[in-house]
Amino acid sequence: MTYYAGVKKMEEMGVNDNYIQGWVAGFLNNPEIEEQRITNEWKSGYEDGKEHTDVNFINFC
Repeated sequence: MTYYAGVKKMEEMGVNDNYIQGWVAGFLNNPEIEEQRITNEWKSGYEDGKEHTDVNFINFC
């Protein structure tokens, strides 16, 4: 999965914005955000982004 294909697919599916932000951060190997700002959606997106996977997109629509 490429970065642009993943983001486009998530936007077309209507995936939760926090999940998208986490996925992008994980995909780009950015450090995690501050603990008080982390949501379950963001954390799941971050982990999936690190793996470059799209299998959980449907769970966050």
